[in-house]
Amino acid sequence: QVQLQESGPGLVQPSQTLSIICTVSGGSITTNYRYWNWIRQAPGKELELIGYVDESGYIYYSPSLKSRTSISRDTSKNQFTLRLYSVTPEDTAVYYCARETRSYGSWYDSWGQGTQVTVSS
Repeated sequence: QVQLQESGPGLVQPSQTLSIICTVSGGSITTNYRYWNWIRQAPGKELELIGYVDESGYIYYSPSLKSRTSISRDTSKNQFTLRLYSVTPEDTAVYYCARETRSYGSWYDSWGQGTQVTVSS
């Protein structure tokens, strides 16, 4: 059973960089057909895809956040990382990492518990 765990700062000041690490256990981030996603949910809003890294290391960014986002991975630690630059209070949200499986369709089959990030001075 794969498990994902986010670790993040909780509070970030405006204009600073948000960094969150997702540690994966019970499965490798290089396994075929697995996509490792960053998703967030701001208060009162729907889930928003930030981007993902796939098993080969290919990285996709949502166009709306691409200019401020960096996703990377460390296969030796079985972790992947989100960095969001120049944050504003509008980036306040619960941030999730999630595994997506793509095989004759796609679905999110494992989620981290989420980490609350508040952008405030």
